[in-house]
Amino acid sequence: MPITKSAHRALRQSARRKQKNLEKKKAIKDIVKQIKKLVAQGKTEEAKALLPKAYKAMDKASKSYLHKRAASRKKSRITALINKTAAV
Repeated sequence: MPITKSAHRALRQSARRKQKNLEKKKAIKDIVKQIKKLVAQGKTEEAKALLPKAYKAMDKASKSYLHKRAASRKKSRITALINKTAAV
């Protein structure tokens, strides 16, 4: 339990940040899961339509908890997955 006033404030702040980061993480996981499901069903056009939402979520997360290279890697892999199935 925090003792000083500033430690109490820091605890509240970290709790708010943790909640926001978890929301961003869940948004990314949900969108990627939707895209993978569509790709598995062979609906690549619908998956491509969701791609900008995935990019936006990853870019927003890269400003807080996700490293920019990790975000870039995730975007690249999801795009490659869509393109690979679209070509086949």
